[in-house]
Amino acid sequence: MIVAFSITPLGVGEGVAEPVARAVKVVRDSGLPNRTDAMFTTVEGEWDEVMDVIKRAVDAVAEVAPRVSLVLKADLRDGVTNGMTTKIESLERHLS
Repeated sequence: MIVAFSITPLGVGEGVAEPVARAVKVVRDSGLPNRTDAMFTTVEGEWDEVMDVIKRAVDAVAEVAPRVSLVLKADLRDGVTNGMTTKIESLERHLS
């Protein structure tokens, strides 16, 4: 499965880089394939391991924020691995 998610710390003012960095560090330290851009972090793996990483990322932000917002979108497709890479490669072939 591939999950794109966004964690927003609430109640910490406008500067959210430090709380968000805590979440991204959890994802990067997980060892699962992942990618972070300006809006979302995407992670790939099995259901239990991906959801565990997302929970731990939320918990890391909750340690420094009184309220946390979580948005996620999941692509559940049995038998697919390396989906983050293959989806982009397929798109790039169609753009050429």
